[in-house]
Amino acid sequence: MSKSLLLILFFLSIQINAQTFEFKIDHSSLIVNDLDTTADFYSNILKLKEIPHPDKAPGFRWFVVQGNSQLHLIYKDTVVMKKHKSMHLCLSTPNLEHFIEHLEKNNIDYEDWPGTKGAVTLRTDGVRQIYLQDPEGYWIEVNNAKHD
Repeated sequence: MSKSLLLILFFLSIQINAQTFEFKIDHSSLIVNDLDTTADFYSNILKLKEIPHPDKAPGFRWFVVQGNSQLHLIYKDTVVMKKHKSMHLCLSTPNLEHFIEHLEKNNIDYEDWPGTKGAVTLRTDGVRQIYLQDPEGYWIEVNNAKHD
């Protein structure tokens, strides 16, 4: 009987300590030195929909990524950010080939993970991915991973 009681208490303690948060990504933000050029890239090349800043404050351009997830560009002329490919925004599309054609029509360079220009990485899980940089030098991965 005491072993059963201990097991019940153990499982209850797990339930009490279990995470109950249900996070969704609200937004990511990037510091930029050339707000309009970078915002035009996200609007025209990545085709993200621009939305108004709630305060209409200067120095901000906001975009919807999907649903309620957003990307915020924040103008700072005195901040220099070090960029590395390992730190990137990743977007997924079911039609990677069409997106690559769009990049090529707009003379936008892309590369695979090792850095071969115009190449596509095939991950071991079958996902195809490319990397490109925005006008500020931030890295963006675009892949064809499937999400439910």
